[in-house]
Amino acid sequence: MREQPVLLYDGDCGFCTASVRFAERRIGLRARATPWQRADLAALGTTRERADREVLWVERGRVYGGAQAVARLLIAAGPPWSLPGLLLRMPPLRWAAQGVYRLVSANRHRLPGGTPACALPAGRR
Repeated sequence: MREQPVLLYDGDCGFCTASVRFAERRIGLRARATPWQRADLAALGTTRERADREVLWVERGRVYGGAQAVARLLIAAGPPWSLPGLLLRMPPLRWAAQGVYRLVSANRHRLPGGTPACALPAGRR
């Protein structure tokens, strides 16, 4: 049996948590969604610094971050979501998606479900 992918997200961030719940309900998340604060990051091949900076998709020993983690989530969900996921992996959409991801990530405390805690680094929450 193939090991299920893991989606690591910021469990202290309301926007991040709401986004994962949306993916579970509407997209059909095919991964174990885990707040990075409760995960064994070393066993998953990543660090606290990276997990605090971006959403991560861990699959078969590989770690994908930011927009590419979202692309992997969409691909794993299957049709019709897999097509946008595949498109997000190809330049120039890949580059644009990463820019949009960084913009959203930097402003998540201002987005629906966001809280002031979303703007703070993990060490200050």
